[in-house]
Amino acid sequence: MTESTAKQPARRGRIFPERTLPPKELARRKAEDEVFYRRCREIFERVRPDLIKEHYGWYIAVEPNSGDYLIDADKMQAHKKALEKYPNTDHCVFCFNETGTTGTLAQYDSG
Repeated sequence: MTESTAKQPARRGRIFPERTLPPKELARRKAEDEVFYRRCREIFERVRPDLIKEHYGWYIAVEPNSGDYLIDADKMQAHKKALEKYPNTDHCVFCFNETGTTGTLAQYDSG
């Protein structure tokens, strides 16, 4: 039996290192995301006091460029409504509850 002398080089790190973004670009994107989120959150906070009474636990998809929002009892339906009405823009989805979060945070016992 003959052994092959060619070995695969050891690969370490990212699969596509050419797609790694420089830190400056990552910081720019993070800042843009934060501005976008704040614009959406501002609209949500403005309409929440009026809508939370009737729609507690429902979801709201906010499109910040128009200031428009769409609500539904189902999170995915609110998201789909926003995609149908504004197919080429981003939006945020919030929940009509005390915090506006759409998911749950797991509580871990440290003891």
